Amino acid sequence: MNVRLTWVQPEDLVGHELRQAAQDGRDAREIAERWYAAGGSPAPDRAGASEPPAPPRLRELAGQLLDELALLESPLAADEPTELADIMAACPQWPGPPEAAATVDRDRLHAAWLGRAAGCLLGKPVEKLPLTGIRALARATGNWPLTTWFTAHGVPAELLAAHPWNRRSAPTSLAENIDGMPEDDDLNYPLLTLLLLQRHGRTFTTADLARLWLDELPAGRTFTAERIAYRNLLAGVEPPETARFRNPFREWIGAQIRADVHGWTHPGDPAGAAAQAHRDAVLTHTANGVYGAMFTAAALAVAAGGESDVHGCLAAGLRVVPPHSRYARAVRLGIETARAEGEFDTVVDRLHAAYADTHHWVHVLPNAALLAAALTHADGDFTRSIGNAVSGGRDTDSNGATAGSLAGLLASTPTALPDHWTAPLKNRLATSVPGYDQAGFDTLAALTHQEALRP
Repeated sequence: MNVRLTWVQPEDLVGHELRQAAQDGRDAREIAERWYAAGGSPAPDRAGASEPPAPPRLRELAGQLLDELALLESPLAADEPTELADIMAACPQWPGPPEAAATVDRDRLHAAWLGRAAGCLLGKPVEKLPLTGIRALARATGNWPLTTWFTAHGVPAELLAAHPWNRRSAPTSLAENIDGMPEDDDLNYPLLTLLLLQRHGRTFTTADLARLWLDELPAGRTFTAERIAYRNLLAGVEPPETARFRNPFREWIGAQIRADVHGWTHPGDPAGAAAQAHRDAVLTHTANGVYGAMFTAAALAVAAGGESDVHGCLAAGLRVVPPHSRYARAVRLGIETARAEGEFDTVVDRLHAAYADTHHWVHVLPNAALLAAALTHADGDFTRSIGNAVSGGRDTDSNGATAGSLAGLLASTPTALPDHWTAPLKNRLATSVPGYDQAGFDTLAALTHQEALRP
């Protein structure tokens, strides 16, 4: 019996790296010809591993080609640096330090935790489904635009057969079977960040984060870039090379979903939040992948300070991203499209057309455009924020989680969130992160508040 471990087999990585090379403007045509001539396959479309496993000769060639691809220089590198000093130098509107220390109260953090959980849970059953499937499933029960949880009740059998729910999530994320917040990496990572701050404070290093993962994060709970970095750590690769070595997922969404606590604990200080998120992100990501974490942390920091609306938060996030980068362009495209269209379905259609088949559904760029559009179009409304984010497809649970986090902060208190989103969570979170399983969101808010107050 073969164990097809997802997201790490060399023969599965080459296709992803060839796609990344095309996005970066690197000329990899000769390498691609050698790969396909030898019998290599494109990257799996939606799954993390292909079938069947590659023969030894092809696997060896895959490793060689990944190393050759890494040597190709990108013409976009000057506009998309990874080092923090270079990012700051590229950002003419990089925020200064706050004039006065801001604070965030426990209720606002409680709403952020609840919002993140609700948005994530809404997106879980339709993760990996195509946009047409998401729309058809929701419309079959009169839930479009999305205003409540997905349900299988009333959905025709033939539609469920054509668009089956996410097999891992459906048993715990449909309206009829939600019983507390189930485990998800979009919630595991904020817990790990909280644990990181408790142990090391704001001066943590990327190496501190790496050691924490090895001690407390099960390898099987990692995916894409995080799994590659984890593998690299076990092989003796040191950060930040862990983000670069044979890692075609280094500009995917993983670092962006780890950024929330960095923003929550820096109220009114987007620069401080972005710098802290950068130290986290470079364990696994480079360039646009890192910008996703910095943008999110900065936007959430402004929301945590309570001094801006959603549009000001998104503008603050853009100030910590190099303006000529593809990430900045994606966010601007999302905002501009949302402002130009009255119907959010039309916004989504335009954004899907803009990226077409050029990016994987977990890549950070199309997801950044959708997230920015969802939040802009919702104008601070919580239900519309998470509903828009999930209805846009692609990485539905991650986008729903980030949208819920920001909208929760802006709502400022748990009672301001609609009860039908928060009551099914039952103030209970399942996780494999040690010490936090079945923790209440009120408890997590109190612990996060302690870290926000720490100098």
